[in-house]
Amino acid sequence: MSNTFGTLFRITDFGESHGAAVGGVIDGCPAGLEIDLDFVNEELRRRAPSHDELSTERHEPDSVKFLSGIRDSKTLGTPIAFLVMNRDVKADSTNNQVIKPSHASFVYMEKYGHEDNYGSGRASARQTVCRVVAGAIAKLLLKRHGIEITSALAAPLRPCPPDDTIGAKVRVSVCGVPTGLGEPVYDKLDARLAYAMLSINAAKGFELGAGFHAADMLGSEYNDRQTSGFKFLSNNDGGVQAGISNGQEIFFTVAFKPIPTFRRPQQTIDFNGQPAVYEGNSRNDRCVYPRVLPVVEAMTALVLADFLLQRNANQI
Repeated sequence: MSNTFGTLFRITDFGESHGAAVGGVIDGCPAGLEIDLDFVNEELRRRAPSHDELSTERHEPDSVKFLSGIRDSKTLGTPIAFLVMNRDVKADSTNNQVIKPSHASFVYMEKYGHEDNYGSGRASARQTVCRVVAGAIAKLLLKRHGIEITSALAAPLRPCPPDDTIGAKVRVSVCGVPTGLGEPVYDKLDARLAYAMLSINAAKGFELGAGFHAADMLGSEYNDRQTSGFKFLSNNDGGVQAGISNGQEIFFTVAFKPIPTFRRPQQTIDFNGQPAVYEGNSRNDRCVYPRVLPVVEAMTALVLADFLLQRNANQI
Protein backbone atom coordinates (compact mmCIF):
# COMPACT_ATOMS: atom_id res chain seq x y z
CA MET A 1 0.00 0.00 0.00
CA SER A 2 1.43 3.37 -1.01
CA ASN A 3 1.22 5.89 1.83
CA THR A 4 3.72 8.49 0.58
CA PHE A 5 3.18 11.32 -1.91
CA GLY A 6 5.89 13.56 -3.38
CA THR A 7 9.56 13.50 -4.30
CA LEU A 8 11.37 16.31 -2.44
CA PHE A 9 8.38 17.69 -0.53
CA ARG A 10 6.81 14.47 0.78
CA ILE A 11 3.93 13.43 3.01
CA THR A 12 3.68 9.96 4.53
CA ASP A 13 0.48 9.48 6.48
CA PHE A 14 -1.16 6.84 8.66
CA GLY A 15 -4.41 6.03 10.44
CA GLU A 16 -7.89 4.70 9.74
CA SER A 17 -11.32 6.26 9.87
CA HIS A 18 -12.25 4.58 13.15
CA GLY A 19 -8.80 4.27 14.68
CA ALA A 20 -7.41 6.33 17.55
CA ALA A 21 -5.93 9.03 15.32
CA VAL A 22 -4.67 9.99 11.89
CA GLY A 23 -1.36 11.68 11.29
CA GLY A 24 1.75 11.86 9.21
CA VAL A 25 5.28 13.02 8.58
CA ILE A 26 6.11 15.87 6.20
CA ASP A 27 9.65 15.57 4.88
CA GLY A 28 11.65 17.94 2.71
CA CYS A 29 10.22 21.24 3.93
CA PRO A 30 13.07 23.78 4.06
CA ALA A 31 14.13 25.35 7.35
CA GLY A 32 13.01 28.82 8.33
CA LEU A 33 9.46 28.72 6.99
CA GLU A 34 7.07 30.63 9.26
CA ILE A 35 4.17 28.37 10.28
CA ASP A 36 0.85 30.07 10.97
CA LEU A 37 -0.92 27.51 13.16
CA ASP A 38 -4.20 29.43 12.93
CA PHE A 39 -4.05 29.11 9.14
CA VAL A 40 -3.39 25.36 9.35
CA ASN A 41 -6.35 24.85 11.68
CA GLU A 42 -8.55 27.04 9.47
CA GLU A 43 -7.76 24.76 6.54
CA LEU A 44 -8.81 21.81 8.70
CA ARG A 45 -12.00 23.63 9.67
CA ARG A 46 -12.87 24.03 5.97
CA ARG A 47 -12.56 20.26 5.53
CA ALA A 48 -14.37 19.36 8.76
CA PRO A 49 -18.09 18.46 8.86
CA SER A 50 -20.35 21.50 8.82
CA HIS A 51 -23.99 22.40 9.24
CA ASP A 52 -24.47 22.13 5.48
CA GLU A 53 -27.38 19.82 4.63
CA LEU A 54 -25.02 17.69 2.50
CA SER A 55 -22.54 17.13 5.33
CA THR A 56 -22.13 14.15 7.64
CA GLU A 57 -23.37 14.24 11.23
CA ARG A 58 -20.00 12.95 12.41
CA HIS A 59 -18.32 15.87 14.18
CA GLU A 60 -14.56 15.94 14.63
CA PRO A 61 -12.76 19.00 16.10
CA ASP A 62 -9.70 18.23 13.93
CA SER A 63 -7.12 20.27 15.78
CA VAL A 64 -3.59 19.35 14.72
CA LYS A 65 -0.72 18.73 17.13
CA PHE A 66 2.79 19.06 15.70
CA LEU A 67 5.26 16.70 17.35
CA SER A 68 8.52 17.66 15.64
CA GLY A 69 10.13 19.80 12.97
CA ILE A 70 8.77 23.16 14.17
CA ARG A 71 10.17 25.40 16.91
CA ASP A 72 9.07 28.94 17.75
CA SER A 73 6.65 28.77 14.79
CA LYS A 74 9.43 28.10 12.27
CA THR A 75 10.40 24.92 10.47
CA LEU A 76 13.73 23.34 11.37
CA GLY A 77 14.32 21.55 8.08
CA THR A 78 13.79 18.21 9.85
CA PRO A 79 10.76 15.90 9.45
CA ILE A 80 7.51 17.51 10.62
CA ALA A 81 5.42 14.93 12.47
CA PHE A 82 1.79 15.69 13.30
CA LEU A 83 -1.23 14.04 14.87
CA VAL A 84 -5.00 14.62 14.65
CA MET A 85 -7.09 12.61 17.11
CA ASN A 86 -10.31 10.84 16.13
CA ARG A 87 -12.93 11.86 18.69
CA ASP A 88 -16.37 10.96 17.28
CA VAL A 89 -15.88 7.28 16.46
CA LYS A 90 -18.94 5.05 16.18
CA ALA A 91 -18.26 1.85 14.26
CA ASP A 92 -21.20 0.51 12.23
CA SER A 93 -21.09 -3.17 13.19
CA THR A 94 -24.33 -3.95 11.31
CA ASN A 95 -22.64 -3.52 7.91
CA ASN A 96 -19.16 -4.89 8.58
CA GLN A 97 -19.78 -8.16 6.69
CA VAL A 98 -21.48 -6.56 3.69
CA ILE A 99 -19.83 -5.67 0.40
CA LYS A 100 -20.64 -2.00 0.02
CA PRO A 101 -21.44 -1.14 -3.63
CA SER A 102 -18.76 1.01 -5.33
CA HIS A 103 -16.67 1.07 -2.14
CA ALA A 104 -13.24 -0.36 -1.37
CA SER A 105 -14.55 -3.36 0.59
CA PHE A 106 -14.51 -5.92 -2.26
CA VAL A 107 -11.24 -4.88 -3.92
CA TYR A 108 -9.44 -4.54 -0.56
CA MET A 109 -10.55 -8.06 0.35
CA GLU A 110 -9.34 -9.39 -3.00
CA LYS A 111 -6.00 -7.56 -2.77
CA TYR A 112 -5.13 -7.94 0.92
CA GLY A 113 -7.11 -11.01 1.95
CA HIS A 114 -9.22 -9.14 4.50
CA GLU A 115 -11.66 -6.27 4.58
CA ASP A 116 -11.79 -3.15 6.76
CA ASN A 117 -15.43 -2.20 6.70
CA TYR A 118 -15.43 -0.16 9.89
CA GLY A 119 -15.79 3.27 8.31
CA SER A 120 -13.82 2.08 5.25
CA GLY A 121 -10.48 2.22 7.09
CA ARG A 122 -7.69 3.72 4.96
CA ALA A 123 -10.12 4.13 2.06
CA SER A 124 -12.20 6.59 4.06
CA ALA A 125 -12.20 10.31 3.27
CA ARG A 126 -11.07 10.71 6.89
CA GLN A 127 -7.56 10.17 5.49
CA THR A 128 -7.77 13.51 3.68
CA VAL A 129 -7.21 15.26 7.03
CA CYS A 130 -3.52 14.39 6.59
CA ARG A 131 -3.46 15.80 3.08
CA VAL A 132 -4.92 19.09 4.30
CA VAL A 133 -2.33 19.47 7.07
CA ALA A 134 0.54 18.83 4.65
CA GLY A 135 -1.13 20.99 2.01
CA ALA A 136 -1.41 23.89 4.45
CA ILE A 137 2.36 23.76 5.05
CA ALA A 138 2.89 23.61 1.28
CA LYS A 139 0.57 26.61 0.80
CA LEU A 140 2.65 28.64 3.26
CA LEU A 141 5.76 27.76 1.26
CA LEU A 142 4.08 28.71 -2.02
CA LYS A 143 2.85 31.98 -0.53
CA ARG A 144 6.49 32.99 -0.01
CA HIS A 145 6.81 32.78 -3.79
CA GLY A 146 3.59 34.64 -4.61
CA ILE A 147 1.62 31.53 -5.63
CA GLU A 148 -2.07 31.40 -4.68
CA ILE A 149 -4.53 28.51 -5.07
CA THR A 150 -8.33 28.87 -5.09
CA SER A 151 -11.18 26.48 -5.83
CA ALA A 152 -14.93 26.58 -6.36
CA LEU A 153 -17.79 24.63 -7.86
CA ALA A 154 -17.40 24.39 -11.62
CA ALA A 155 -21.12 23.75 -12.18
CA PRO A 156 -24.25 24.01 -10.02
CA LEU A 157 -25.17 20.93 -8.01
CA ARG A 158 -28.19 19.03 -9.28
CA PRO A 159 -31.17 18.61 -6.92
CA CYS A 160 -30.72 15.68 -4.55
CA PRO A 161 -33.34 13.71 -2.57
CA PRO A 162 -32.59 13.60 1.18
CA ASP A 163 -31.89 9.84 1.05
CA ASP A 164 -29.50 9.95 -1.91
CA THR A 165 -26.16 11.46 -2.94
CA ILE A 166 -24.82 13.58 -5.81
CA GLY A 167 -21.54 14.24 -7.57
CA ALA A 168 -19.76 17.54 -8.15
CA LYS A 169 -17.28 19.30 -10.44
CA VAL A 170 -14.60 21.46 -8.83
CA ARG A 171 -12.55 24.09 -10.66
CA VAL A 172 -9.10 24.97 -9.38
CA SER A 173 -7.17 28.12 -10.26
CA VAL A 174 -3.50 28.79 -9.49
CA CYS A 175 -2.05 32.26 -9.98
CA GLY A 176 1.53 33.45 -9.68
CA VAL A 177 3.17 30.23 -10.89
CA PRO A 178 6.56 30.96 -12.49
CA THR A 179 7.65 29.38 -15.74
CA GLY A 180 9.65 26.19 -15.59
CA LEU A 181 7.82 23.98 -13.07
CA GLY A 182 7.50 20.39 -14.24
CA GLU A 183 9.75 17.84 -15.86
CA PRO A 184 9.63 16.71 -19.51
CA VAL A 185 8.35 13.34 -20.66
CA TYR A 186 7.39 11.21 -17.62
CA ASP A 187 6.99 13.71 -14.77
CA LYS A 188 5.03 16.50 -16.41
CA LEU A 189 3.33 19.08 -14.21
CA ASP A 190 -0.10 18.34 -15.66
CA ALA A 191 0.46 14.58 -15.35
CA ARG A 192 1.38 14.96 -11.67
CA LEU A 193 -1.64 17.18 -11.06
CA ALA A 194 -3.90 14.59 -12.66
CA TYR A 195 -2.28 11.86 -10.55
CA ALA A 196 -2.77 13.94 -7.40
CA MET A 197 -6.40 14.78 -8.10
CA LEU A 198 -7.38 11.23 -9.05
CA SER A 199 -5.88 10.00 -5.76
CA ILE A 200 -8.66 11.86 -3.91
CA ASN A 201 -11.64 9.79 -2.80
CA ALA A 202 -14.49 9.72 -5.37
CA ALA A 203 -12.48 11.59 -8.06
CA LYS A 204 -13.27 10.20 -11.52
CA GLY A 205 -12.19 12.82 -14.03
CA PHE A 206 -9.57 15.51 -14.66
CA GLU A 207 -9.24 18.09 -17.42
CA LEU A 208 -6.70 20.88 -17.75
CA GLY A 209 -7.42 24.13 -19.57
CA ALA A 210 -9.89 23.57 -22.40
CA GLY A 211 -9.86 19.89 -21.48
CA PHE A 212 -12.21 17.62 -23.39
CA HIS A 213 -13.56 20.62 -25.31
CA ALA A 214 -10.16 20.76 -27.05
CA ALA A 215 -11.12 17.64 -29.00
CA ASP A 216 -13.86 19.66 -30.74
CA MET A 217 -11.62 22.61 -31.66
CA LEU A 218 -9.47 23.35 -34.69
CA GLY A 219 -5.78 23.94 -34.17
CA SER A 220 -6.27 27.51 -35.38
CA GLU A 221 -8.86 27.99 -32.61
CA TYR A 222 -6.92 26.25 -29.87
CA ASN A 223 -3.29 27.34 -30.10
CA ASP A 224 -2.11 29.75 -27.40
CA ARG A 225 -0.20 32.22 -29.57
CA GLN A 226 2.14 34.85 -28.17
CA THR A 227 2.92 38.44 -29.13
CA SER A 228 5.94 40.64 -28.53
CA GLY A 229 7.02 40.53 -24.90
CA PHE A 230 5.95 36.86 -24.88
CA LYS A 231 2.40 37.83 -23.89
CA PHE A 232 -0.16 35.07 -24.45
CA LEU A 233 -3.39 35.77 -26.35
CA SER A 234 -5.28 32.79 -24.89
CA ASN A 235 -4.88 30.02 -22.32
CA ASN A 236 -6.44 26.86 -23.71
CA ASP A 237 -3.42 24.90 -22.43
CA GLY A 238 -4.34 25.85 -18.87
CA GLY A 239 -0.92 27.27 -18.06
CA VAL A 240 1.03 24.11 -18.89
CA GLN A 241 2.81 23.37 -22.17
CA ALA A 242 4.91 20.25 -22.80
CA GLY A 243 4.39 19.40 -19.15
CA ILE A 244 6.02 22.64 -17.93
CA SER A 245 4.36 25.76 -16.48
CA ASN A 246 4.39 28.72 -18.88
CA GLY A 247 3.67 31.48 -16.36
CA GLN A 248 -0.05 31.79 -17.09
CA GLU A 249 -2.88 30.89 -14.72
CA ILE A 250 -3.04 27.14 -14.20
CA PHE A 251 -6.62 25.99 -14.14
CA PHE A 252 -8.26 22.59 -14.21
CA THR A 253 -11.48 20.79 -13.33
CA VAL A 254 -11.94 17.65 -11.25
CA ALA A 255 -15.11 15.53 -11.49
CA PHE A 256 -16.30 13.61 -8.44
CA LYS A 257 -18.81 10.76 -8.49
CA PRO A 258 -21.77 10.61 -6.10
CA ILE A 259 -20.74 9.29 -2.69
CA PRO A 260 -21.63 5.56 -2.81
CA THR A 261 -23.14 5.43 0.69
CA PHE A 262 -26.68 6.75 0.74
CA ARG A 263 -29.66 6.40 3.03
CA ARG A 264 -31.77 3.89 1.14
CA PRO A 265 -31.41 0.09 0.85
CA GLN A 266 -29.03 -1.26 -1.80
CA GLN A 267 -29.14 -4.89 -2.82
CA THR A 268 -25.68 -6.44 -2.59
CA ILE A 269 -23.92 -9.55 -1.25
CA ASP A 270 -21.91 -10.36 1.88
CA PHE A 271 -18.32 -11.63 1.98
CA ASN A 272 -19.59 -15.19 1.59
CA GLY A 273 -21.34 -14.26 -1.66
CA GLN A 274 -24.82 -14.44 -0.16
CA PRO A 275 -27.56 -11.82 -0.83
CA ALA A 276 -27.50 -8.90 1.57
CA VAL A 277 -28.76 -5.34 1.96
CA TYR A 278 -26.60 -2.30 2.59
CA GLU A 279 -28.03 0.99 3.85
CA GLY A 280 -26.10 4.07 4.90
CA ASN A 281 -26.81 6.47 7.74
CA SER A 282 -26.54 10.14 8.63
CA ARG A 283 -22.81 9.81 9.40
CA ASN A 284 -21.97 9.96 5.71
CA ASP A 285 -21.72 13.03 3.47
CA ARG A 286 -24.23 13.33 0.64
CA CYS A 287 -21.78 15.18 -1.62
CA VAL A 288 -18.04 15.82 -1.59
CA TYR A 289 -18.79 19.55 -1.82
CA PRO A 290 -17.94 21.75 0.03
CA ARG A 291 -15.53 19.69 2.15
CA VAL A 292 -13.44 18.58 -0.81
CA LEU A 293 -12.31 22.12 -1.73
CA PRO A 294 -9.43 22.31 0.78
CA VAL A 295 -8.45 18.76 -0.23
CA VAL A 296 -8.04 19.58 -3.94
CA GLU A 297 -6.19 22.76 -2.98
CA ALA A 298 -3.92 20.78 -0.66
CA MET A 299 -3.00 18.23 -3.33
CA THR A 300 -2.36 21.07 -5.80
CA ALA A 301 -0.09 22.76 -3.27
CA LEU A 302 1.84 19.54 -2.62
CA VAL A 303 2.53 19.08 -6.34
CA LEU A 304 3.62 22.69 -6.85
CA ALA A 305 5.77 22.79 -3.70
CA ASP A 306 7.53 19.63 -4.83
CA PHE A 307 8.33 21.02 -8.27
CA LEU A 308 9.27 24.40 -6.82
CA LEU A 309 11.90 22.77 -4.60
CA GLN A 310 13.21 20.81 -7.57
CA ARG A 311 13.59 24.01 -9.55
CA ASN A 312 15.01 26.13 -6.71
CA ALA A 313 17.44 23.56 -5.31
CA ASN A 314 15.61 23.39 -1.96
CA GLN A 315 15.75 27.12 -1.23
CA ILE A 316 12.82 29.21 0.11
